[in-house]
Amino acid sequence: MSKSKFEISLESGIHQHLQAMTGDWEGNTKTWFEPGVIADESPMTASIRPILGGRFLLFQYQGSLDGTALEGSATIGYDLENEKFQVSWIDSFHMGTAIMHSEGSSVEHGFSVLGSYGGPEIPVPWGWRTVMQLVELDQLVVTAYNISPEGKEDKATETIFRRVKDTAGSNPV
Repeated sequence: MSKSKFEISLESGIHQHLQAMTGDWEGNTKTWFEPGVIADESPMTASIRPILGGRFLLFQYQGSLDGTALEGSATIGYDLENEKFQVSWIDSFHMGTAIMHSEGSSVEHGFSVLGSYGGPEIPVPWGWRTVMQLVELDQLVVTAYNISPEGKEDKATETIFRRVKDTAGSNPV
């Protein structure tokens, strides 16, 4: 019996690379509200777990911004049929009660996805680009960029995580 595209991807393709991100992570997040001016720098913890047989990753994180607790969650996947990464993202700071859907492609050591946000106070949507890169086996960098309606892109957040438990989630590294 031949293997499905997903089974092949899980053994030797993009889904296998996504599985390398699983584990427990600790890091530090920098936040910018204006270019070149760090507004906050705070610790962040995260857990990345495979769900639905490895089809997706569940990325959950907790930290703070300017002393106020925040948490978030993202479901990360790769659509084999359409050859693109997809992320649905919610959190207690940026998104309020909305869900941001982002799509994108591979970059070195990871992926880059683009979504947008807006509302009554932001009638022309802004873009939000998120890049996740496993730059080393035990170092994950998550960087997000705000993109103005005119197309100007500025770094908004950057978290440099170090793995604190292996991919099985049971042994300290």
